[in-house]
Amino acid sequence: MATLRLFAQVREAAGTGSLEVTGTTVADVIAEATDQFGAGFGVLLPMCRVWINGEPAVESDAVGPGDEVALLPPVSGG
Repeated sequence: MATLRLFAQVREAAGTGSLEVTGTTVADVIAEATDQFGAGFGVLLPMCRVWINGEPAVESDAVGPGDEVALLPPVSGG
């Protein structure tokens, strides 16, 4: 299983900072999380960046056991 890490607004929408997932691609991982966390979570995803093991990723990238997928929404602050 891979670990999905959630940050900022997506973490708040999910109610957790991480989830163990079984998907084999980034798209599978995102679909599994959306199924679990619902539409309120899903609407935030288009603005998020996705990373696998600290590297930028796209939906077609493979995800394997032990990988860490991170969803990073844009943040602002001062």
